[in-house]
Amino acid sequence: MEQTPVIVGPTAGGKTGLAIGLARALLAHGQRAEVVTADAFQVYRGMDIGTAKPTLEERAGIVHHLIDIVEPRDRFTASEWLARAKGVIADCRERGVVPIVVGGTHLYVKLLMDGMFEGPGADEALREELRAMEPSALRAELECVDPDAAGRLHPNDVRRTIRAVEVFRLTGVPISRHQAQWNRDEARSQEAEFRLIELEWPTELINRRINARVRLMMERGLLEEVRRLRDAGAFEAAGQGNQAREALGYKQLLAHLEEHCTLDEAVERIKIDTRHLGKSQRTWLRRLRTTPRGVWIDAGALEEREWVGRALATGGEAFGIRA
Repeated sequence: MEQTPVIVGPTAGGKTGLAIGLARALLAHGQRAEVVTADAFQVYRGMDIGTAKPTLEERAGIVHHLIDIVEPRDRFTASEWLARAKGVIADCRERGVVPIVVGGTHLYVKLLMDGMFEGPGADEALREELRAMEPSALRAELECVDPDAAGRLHPNDVRRTIRAVEVFRLTGVPISRHQAQWNRDEARSQEAEFRLIELEWPTELINRRINARVRLMMERGLLEEVRRLRDAGAFEAAGQGNQAREALGYKQLLAHLEEHCTLDEAVERIKIDTRHLGKSQRTWLRRLRTTPRGVWIDAGALEEREWVGRALATGGEAFGIRA
């Protein structure tokens, strides 16, 4: 059975480069491939530098899906991404193309590989009550009722914190327990469809890469990008609030533009918050290693040019390469 490669790893870890390199290597073996992006913020048009969206030159002629599909002021949910991703993957397979999923948003990868945890429907009155709470109080409630979920969610991830508290209040059962049942019931059924490829990084090295990436983003004009989007009204709150303005880099620089902090303070906050994100991602990735469905590439010990070969060594035939 041909499998869909799914590339994961911490932020700034080189996932996009590996995906493009793997697609080009497959093409060299006569097998076409296209990239399916699993990123909650690369879906937004105009949010390019801060989301590390690959440029047309960097894509090297490889088709990329699920990039630039909605405006920043629009809401875009995980379930919407999942529906689109499934459609793209099915279309690729029908055309004889290998879809390479590359994920910066590990929730999206989880949904694709293990199915969708629906949970109780939204209670708008309750959500309004939770939004009105002080963030520290909301976080404290989550830590009390569901410490496992609190350990996975970044303290600044207000949207998912609200959802976790909402699920507990509506059902009396922590969302982490609901999801554990989801894991047991759904994971085994789809396991054979995917081949997970993880880039592993030592903490010290990935933190260096994060800091270097932030510096490069600023040099490439991230502040100007944020200002331009803000002036165009891209981050104006609508409905349940603007999701795009919560993206790393954008949130901190918006605070600077709104005169809540200096530029140096905003840039330092981007680095700190990105390192925190990397830590939570590593926790999530450690849980994946309990499954037999992947290969782990020691990115810190190998040259980047060796990553593609390591990925192909895990099963070129599984990706459509015939001897």
